[in-house]
Amino acid sequence: MHRLVDHAAIILTIFFTVYGQLIMRWQVSHAGPLPPSLGEKAMFVAVLLFKPWVLTAIAASFLAGVSWMLAMTRFEVSYAYPFMSLNFVLVLLMGALLLNEPLTLQKTLGVGLIVAGTIVASRG
Repeated sequence: MHRLVDHAAIILTIFFTVYGQLIMRWQVSHAGPLPPSLGEKAMFVAVLLFKPWVLTAIAASFLAGVSWMLAMTRFEVSYAYPFMSLNFVLVLLMGALLLNEPLTLQKTLGVGLIVAGTIVASRG
């Protein structure tokens, strides 16, 4: 149990990161295409920045940073950082489940290679 508590900061970092990515994608997809002119692009982003869901995603990014700082008080970065590869897996799966994004063989193989590489790197 104590080991799980130690890993809570890493788990929270992953949770907040995945949440933020999915919420941003969801909100941007509802906002429509990016306008062509620079002024319109700035307005597009400004409007998005004040949407409540986007604000929660920004807060999640901040909380992911705080959680990571806490994780760094308990673990070496060479131990903790490989866990971040779970972000790729979770965003891919949740994007397919929640946002109806395509889950292709290429994406699955790519994420599998990332995870395999992470496992190899973490043991070396």
